[in-house]
Amino acid sequence: MMARVKIRPAHDSDLTALRGIEREIVTEFVWRMEWASPPAIGAIFSRFPLPRPLKLPYPRPFSPSCAEKALFLVAEHNGTPLGYICGDVLPSLGLLCLSDLAVAMQWRRKGVGSGLVRAAIGWAEAEGLRRVVLEMSFRNAPAVEFARRLGFAFSGFQYDYYPNGDAALFMAFNVAEGGGL
Repeated sequence: MMARVKIRPAHDSDLTALRGIEREIVTEFVWRMEWASPPAIGAIFSRFPLPRPLKLPYPRPFSPSCAEKALFLVAEHNGTPLGYICGDVLPSLGLLCLSDLAVAMQWRRKGVGSGLVRAAIGWAEAEGLRRVVLEMSFRNAPAVEFARRLGFAFSGFQYDYYPNGDAALFMAFNVAEGGGL
């Protein structure tokens, strides 16, 4: 991550700036799901190329309810919020569920998102949690690749998960196995 970016707990005063972060994505691929043929059980996900880049809106609007979640971190540069990550804890499962991750368009692919996820994993480890799950729309191929690069593995999906009707993919990271992250 760029040295001048700071990751810190979010404050109520950040909400206006965070609401203004452009959260749409541009992708040249989507993920296609097919059910495995018997005797196998499960689903097979494959990357499917699109004929041209597709601009996709974030699957749900920004919500100030991030401030009520167990984890709400902001990445900032010179006092200006560049991105955020938030999630809740399921203590009985030892799980941190990351529901939102967004980075301002001009700061993407510069380590800000990775820094936010690494900070969330560090927080989960300090809290004694065993697993971190990152959710994303199945159409957000860049997010799936991003999660895989960080060591997350597919752990499930849910149809009609988001208000816009998109299915969600869930990618999981085992904190104890994270080692080099």
